[in-house]
Amino acid sequence: MAAARRTSSETPAAPAPPTPPITSATSAVPALPVLGGRRSSYRERVADALRAALIAGELLPGEVYSAPTLAARFGVSATPVREAMLDLAKEGVVAAVPNKGFRVTDVSDRQLDEYTHVRALIEIPTVAALATSADPVSLEALRPAAREIVAAAVAGDLIAYVEADTRFHLGLLALAGNAHLVEVVRELRGRARLYGLTALSASGRLLASAEEHLELLDALSARDERAVREVMTRHLGHVRGLWASAHE
Repeated sequence: MAAARRTSSETPAAPAPPTPPITSATSAVPALPVLGGRRSSYRERVADALRAALIAGELLPGEVYSAPTLAARFGVSATPVREAMLDLAKEGVVAAVPNKGFRVTDVSDRQLDEYTHVRALIEIPTVAALATSADPVSLEALRPAAREIVAAAVAGDLIAYVEADTRFHLGLLALAGNAHLVEVVRELRGRARLYGLTALSASGRLLASAEEHLELLDALSARDERAVREVMTRHLGHVRGLWASAHE
């Protein structure tokens, strides 16, 4: 259909400025889409990228990082970084240091055990139940994120790995229709630290864990609740047994 003719008094609207990308120091970080049904603002997307760097161990416990330094690292301006770090400080994952920046808080082995235990109590039965209730089309919509996890593991891009893993798991939990449950798991994930990701990637074991996401989708699509429960139990076991401890 031909476009309507513009009168002489009308002027075209100025195009909106493009949203700057969120990038890491070594590779582009995928823009974060809706996480578990939650539509993110740009400030929240910056916070999600910073949270992924924290979880992956790219930002080290005890170290102080300034907003300008992080902004340069992620290819964004300092203002949204500072605002995002203040949001993360409210969550307790960083602490503000006056006139210096933000110190990354440490997480004890006991805390990591507790986070993983609560996640298992929530996620294993919730995802297992999806084997009989989830819409097949909705399940298949998660397959691109699962493939992104595998691709990130192959590339050794740990921040992209954490981001895609977050999108996949929160998107999967969202299919249960309980938004509060999704937010609880999101908070637990944000507090975790996967200190062993670098070693796991270097040893080649990260790829095996990444491929479990595709295995999980296949079990869900086959309506095999027992297989779903087995994959989820094994997969969450990796979070604590292989990734979390700084001493392993």
